[in-house]
Amino acid sequence: MGVTDPSAGFDVVVVGSANLDLVVRSPRIPRPGETLIGESYDEYPGGKGLNQAVAAARSGANVAFVGAFGDDAAGVGLRTVASEAGIDTAATPTISGVPTGRALITVDDGGENTIVVVPGSNARVDAAGAPSGGVVLAQLEIPVGAVIRAFTEAKQRGATTILNPAPATRLPGELLAVTDVIVPNEHEILLVGGVGRLLQAGVSTVIVTMGAAGVEVTTASTEGSGPTTNTHAAIQVDAVDTTGAGDAFCGALAARLAAGDALDDAVGWAIRAGGLAATRHGAVPSLPTSDEIIEFAQR
Repeated sequence: MGVTDPSAGFDVVVVGSANLDLVVRSPRIPRPGETLIGESYDEYPGGKGLNQAVAAARSGANVAFVGAFGDDAAGVGLRTVASEAGIDTAATPTISGVPTGRALITVDDGGENTIVVVPGSNARVDAAGAPSGGVVLAQLEIPVGAVIRAFTEAKQRGATTILNPAPATRLPGELLAVTDVIVPNEHEILLVGGVGRLLQAGVSTVIVTMGAAGVEVTTASTEGSGPTTNTHAAIQVDAVDTTGAGDAFCGALAARLAAGDALDDAVGWAIRAGGLAATRHGAVPSLPTSDEIIEFAQR
């Protein structure tokens, strides 16, 4: 699977959210109604859109980010993070009188997490005037209408579209009809209707990330043959924080598909990126560079 749009302005265009992540670490995830004493508190740049844009840039892609920042200090800081990563934010406005999105994250000693997202300015993303790219990548922390608009325009330009359906919900057929590749995790795939429904709706490739169990890639039937499924083994790591691992996978996958890699090769690269991210704290701070991914593969 390669990119078919040689005139694309960017390798990867990410349409999505930008949040300030407020991270508490505790020995375990609290049960409903329970209060725990946390071990530490940190603030990190995040949001699935910004995370994936940075991940794609660190995997060598020329990236544009389409989102919305609030007019607060967090918005200024997140735009700076994108700029320092070499990401174009010309199509990302600052929304007056609206706070930047926040994510409230609890991470336990095993690296598992729970996340509550407050959209803020992300609810104002409309993707109007999004730049062209060989691959257009989006998630669902922004209005679904904005994703449909971005993907429809991308398909008209001959781009490849990738959807990370998180937070997961039942996806409208209008969105699936303009989605080439979808990347849910093992929980999200159940909430979006299963692999069969996605393929029947027109998605050509379903990539299910399953943590330590690896990655399952199913491609639609061609020339009368049935769908094919391949499983890729996970990279075994000592995870300390899985917050950014899925975003590392998606951004790295988009970058390598934009570079013309075959699907299996791009998935292998993305698995290494996600594995590395899980060994570090935070979202954006955990995202690896190309050199780090290459070195990791040689161990």
